[in-house]
Order: sequence, then structure tokens, then C-alpha cells
Amino acid sequence: MDVGAVTGHGGAGSERTPEDGSAISATPPRAAVAGHGGSGVLLRALVDDAGLFPPTELGVADAVRRHLADRASGNAMLTHRFLCPLSRWEQLRAALPEDGTGGAVMLDAGVVVDTDAGLLGRVPDPDPRIRVTHYEVRVPAADIAAATRYLAEAGPDHARTPVYLEVDRGPDGLDALAALAGAAPLGAKVRCGGVRAELFPDVAELAAFIATCARHAVPFKATAGLHHAVRHTDRATGFTHHGYLNLLLATARAAQGGDRHAVAGALGADDPASLVAEIRAISRPTAEHTRALLVAYGSCSTSDPIADVDRLGLSGGG
Repeated sequence: MDVGAVTGHGGAGSERTPEDGSAISATPPRAAVAGHGGSGVLLRALVDDAGLFPPTELGVADAVRRHLADRASGNAMLTHRFLCPLSRWEQLRAALPEDGTGGAVMLDAGVVVDTDAGLLGRVPDPDPRIRVTHYEVRVPAADIAAATRYLAEAGPDHARTPVYLEVDRGPDGLDALAALAGAAPLGAKVRCGGVRAELFPDVAELAAFIATCARHAVPFKATAGLHHAVRHTDRATGFTHHGYLNLLLATARAAQGGDRHAVAGALGADDPASLVAEIRAISRPTAEHTRALLVAYGSCSTSDPIADVDRLGLSGGG
């Protein structure tokens, strides 16, 4: 994928009123799910809609219907960004209504490049109903260095749409993260699970990623395996999942200068009450620093994360 084309393409659209009189906007009003304290900041606009991805893997039409219903609910924990594989972009366009929108943006979409083209691929054809918010692409470490050099030479006027790069696992990938320091709009992406056991990084590996991003002030997104708040083992699969509260606490510790041991301790915590107490104790400034690092995570379920927040008593913030 050409870095210049990606960072310079942000979609198009403006708010209009359709014939039925209801407002259609890619930025809906948000219901108060989290409060104004540190935990409210941590949880607000945290979950991207990955309904097209496994294990839920909805059809495009069903995924769009669910997304629009979620957007209408205005839950503050949801980003109201719809993640779409590049290979299914035309299906997404076909699933959106052709008439009655008045030319308004119907949804914000993050494009996940799921081809082998990497940074040399194409950008999707623009559509006035869709605003592209960011791109996610898996690249080898060598391409990360090339991308940062390109943007440095292009200058600040060229940097517009964020691109989150999923780097190689292991030492080479960690070294590549350092090249992203100060390389906005580039950020990193980490895979926290999947449909096979080997796709789940262990605590030490994930802690190393988070600590490295914090040390170099590299914003990152996470994906897969994060439906629930607290670290747990799925009885059906036997996979041990990272929790999104664990991820937030680990990032908060890293943001405060904690070492990998401290970060790993947060990821390994599996007592809900203790974890919630630590989340509640995080100050608003630390929470803001944390979310500057952890931008969001993609979840194929948009209801499970919200249900866990309600169950743990965090929906009122604090």
C-alpha cells in the first residue's frame, strides 16, 4: 500500500438530513456509559466494531445493521468505527442504502488491509457515505523503516490518515517499533488472540510490546481475543484470553514508567475485584496518557465488552 496514498486519503462526506427527517451522522451522540474520572476516560471510545472478523464473522449486511443499531444507542464505550477488510470494501459499499441519505456520511470505517500487497497496495475507492478513519496493515520490520523514511521526507502536510502497522513478533518486531517514534500518523498494532492457540501472545511477549510502545511514545491498537474485561480461560477452547481491563492497566503502568515486570503483572491479574479497584484508582491525567498510547481495540462482539463493564460496576465511571 502506497504510504502517500494512504495517509492522504480520509474519505468524504458531510452531515445532512435525509427525507425522513432523522439525522444521519458518522459521529452520533454518546450515551453516558462511563463517568468523568480516570476509569471513565479509560473506557470511553475503546471498542472498534470488528463484526466482519472471526469468530463472530457476520455477513456484511448483518454487520452493517448491527453497527447502525449500536451507533443509534450511542454507548460511550464504542468508538462507532466499523472495521472493514479491504477485500470486502465493495461489499460494504453495496450494503449501504443508495437513496435517502442526502449525501451524508453514514459510517466511519477503518480499513484492514488483508491482501499480500502490504504498503504497496491500493487504497479503496472513495465513497461519500463512508469516511475512512485509519488503515491497519501487517508489514515486515523492513517496511516500517521505509515507511517512516518516506513520511519524514514528505513533510507534515502529507501526514493525515493514521496507519497502524502490525509488526513481526519477536525481537525484530520490537526493534522496529522504535522506528515509529515520532512518525505520526504511523502507529503499531498488536494481535492478542485468534482462532488458534499460537495467535495468543503470552504475558511476557505482550508486556514487551506495551512497554516498548510506551518508551517510544508509539500509539497502538489491539485486536482479537479481547471480548471480556478480565483475563480468563475459555472453557470451550482452552485458550487463555487477555482481558481489556488488564490491557488498560498494563498500559497505564507502562505510561507511568513501569518496567516489563510491572506491566506483565497487570496482564496476568485474574481477580476481578482487585483489577477493578486498580482501574478505579487511576488518575485522570494517567488515564489520558494511557489512552494516548492505547487508541482502541477491535472486537467482533460489541455487546460482551459493555456487559462486562456493567457487571463489574464500572459503567458509572469513577
